[in-house]
Amino acid sequence: MSAPRIWLVAGEDSGDQLGAKLMRALRVAAPDVTFGGVGGEAMAEESFASLFPLDDVAVMGYLPVLARARTLLRRIRETAEDIVAAKPDILVIIDSPGFTHAVAKRVRKAMPSLPIVDYVSPSVWAWRPWRAKGMRPFIDHVLALLPFEPEAHTRLGGPPCTYVGHPLIERLDALRPDAAAQARREQAPYPLVVLPGSRRSEIERLMPVFGPALARIARDLPIEAVLPAVSRHRARIEELAKGWDVPVRIVGGEAEKYAAFRAGRAALAASGTVTLELALSGVPTVVAYKVSRVEEFIARRLIQVPSIVLPNLILGRNAMPEFVQAECSPDNLANALLPLLRGGPEREAQIAALDRMDELTILPGDDTPSRAAARVVLAMLRSPSVAALPQGGDGATR
Repeated sequence: MSAPRIWLVAGEDSGDQLGAKLMRALRVAAPDVTFGGVGGEAMAEESFASLFPLDDVAVMGYLPVLARARTLLRRIRETAEDIVAAKPDILVIIDSPGFTHAVAKRVRKAMPSLPIVDYVSPSVWAWRPWRAKGMRPFIDHVLALLPFEPEAHTRLGGPPCTYVGHPLIERLDALRPDAAAQARREQAPYPLVVLPGSRRSEIERLMPVFGPALARIARDLPIEAVLPAVSRHRARIEELAKGWDVPVRIVGGEAEKYAAFRAGRAALAASGTVTLELALSGVPTVVAYKVSRVEEFIARRLIQVPSIVLPNLILGRNAMPEFVQAECSPDNLANALLPLLRGGPEREAQIAALDRMDELTILPGDDTPSRAAARVVLAMLRSPSVAALPQGGDGATR
């Protein structure tokens, strides 16, 4: 096979990070590979020349998208035209389906035989399930981050799908407590990790609930609250925390966040990827979430899963208690957290459930998500019609 030419198209920062790791893994497997497409700073560090700055298309939310619709449409057209002109051997689109799927559709129309791989499955298993079947005309294979997604695509009539692992499983050394951190989990005042979300709307809705919940807990147990703050919202978090009756230590940066996880006896968290981080850290967690009434109205009619918590979906049971909308009250959160902090059957049951995360998420042998993804991409390049691809050290398909 001649030197592979692989075009990558990311649409925002998390996709850029995945793209950079994929590039490194592909270079190990195929040292003569060349790349093109759209990416950000992480991919640029891998000597990737993006067609345009990632900020041009890294837009989330209905109103921001509408405000920049003209730029987005132009960038979609330019990206597709660049791919068609370059004639690569394979196209890998990475997350951000609003942008990347629009590019893939244009490319498929112009280059019907070009293999197209989608790295990160849209949440078809949670809402708008018809999207799975709708992907088949322009996506040849999906690389899934969650272990239940291949079955979901099969059930919903989506494209062939292979579980390659979540990037967090490459960070287990940073997430797992050493002996000192494990000992700290058992000592009073008990470390409680508080995570009100990464978006301003989440923070504004959950901080006024979290504060009274901590006050209720502190009346029964000595706690040391630690809040890893998203840097861009730290000032607002500090302002809201001033009204709390319980002092909270606000920290910043990934290293401080993971240090808090390693020492945390329990956590109170907004629903999101952070719950998967906590599960892999073995931290018993209570999950909370609140949205606007309009979003609630839409969600109740579209969301089709028994839980909004990723570890619960992976485990197939609601191991982490979750409190949404009206149920997200200080008393409910405190009552669920107290037994996790004190110890006893509730704490032991959740720890036992979280102990199963490794067998359900970690790839066989010493495989990593980026290597598994690279292996699928190269296999698709050689044989675009393949429907299921082996992965891991023992060759098992998950």
